[in-house]
Amino acid sequence: MVSYAVGMAADRVDIDLSVVAPAHNEEPNAVPLVTELNAVLDMIPLRSEIVIVDDGSSDATLDVLCRLSRDVDRLRVVALPRTPSGLGHGQSAAILAGIRASRGDLIAGMDADLQNDPSDIPVLLEALQRTGADLVQGDRCAARRDGFIRRVSSLVGRLVRRALLRDTIRDTGCSLRIMRRTLALQLPLQYRGMHRFIPLTARQLGYRVVEIPVGHRPRVAGQTSYGIWNRAIPGLIDCFGVRWLHRRRRPIEFDEVTEPRTVDTPANAEPVETTP
Repeated sequence: MVSYAVGMAADRVDIDLSVVAPAHNEEPNAVPLVTELNAVLDMIPLRSEIVIVDDGSSDATLDVLCRLSRDVDRLRVVALPRTPSGLGHGQSAAILAGIRASRGDLIAGMDADLQNDPSDIPVLLEALQRTGADLVQGDRCAARRDGFIRRVSSLVGRLVRRALLRDTIRDTGCSLRIMRRTLALQLPLQYRGMHRFIPLTARQLGYRVVEIPVGHRPRVAGQTSYGIWNRAIPGLIDCFGVRWLHRRRRPIEFDEVTEPRTVDTPANAEPVETTP
């Protein structure tokens, strides 16, 4: 196993696009996910890689991915260490690990459960190039294939985010997106739940975000890790946390100077004596 220091990517090579997907107990989806992604990336004229992050899976997800990596050259497998037994560190931490391990100048994100359609990645790329945006966010609203309860909970969450955070992103929970590496490395994803606020955080940092419609597919294998209670209540708490962080964020731009700034001296000010 290769280990990367915190904040350090693998040795940088000329990769244009990295697709990062966190996975937790996605054994039945691993092979079709990699197969679909590999086929789509074969059609894109960019040097690309697939980075799948195993977040403490208790099934054979990691074993399946490792075997696949022997046959799929662009597949790289990352595993989060020291995860609680049967659990993971969470989607935010897994995404951040994938970003840090990736080598691409552009980073696409998606879920590993096959509900995101890999064929939408070229559409996101085209929108990024056409608009000059820093992040293109997928919007599943018109194609949502989730159950009634989950769709209602997403609607309520969207209304709460708009009221508390002035977040106008329609589908901030969609994991299908593409962003520039400079932006991705600034996202505070070491905090649990922050993956739900990636587009909002990007805007707060001064980056340009656009949304485009993408497809959405029903889950056909595996089991979702989220229900209404472990989404709604933590999501509300996270909204207050994000508002707290935003109000305390300070600009970090700087200018290098070689001469002291000129300070205007009032006309009636007494001259200051200096010792020779």
